[in-house]
Amino acid sequence: MAAKTCFVIDSRDNVGTILQPELEKGAGVECEVDGRVTVIVLKEEVPYGHKIAVKPIAKGEKVLKYGLAIGLATKDIMPGEHVHVHNIESTRGRGDLAKGR
Repeated sequence: MAAKTCFVIDSRDNVGTILQPELEKGAGVECEVDGRVTVIVLKEEVPYGHKIAVKPIAKGEKVLKYGLAIGLATKDIMPGEHVHVHNIESTRGRGDLAKGR
């Protein structure tokens, strides 16, 4: 079984943080998701400390880390995909979005 290399902070999260350097596309990472340990295959290289999707995230859906929304998906994101500025938009500090909350 793969070494535990992904940390999901809160059970509501749909992303986990990579805890091992130099993980390449196709590597299996072990994460606890919804109370079960599962292996997620990386769809691309992911740097140490960056996030991956551990559940499918639909375009426009909240990206959850710490049990809180850290942004919105700008495209559909599948488990194992790198989650970063290329596919999420921050909602923090956005006065233009404050009215709709």
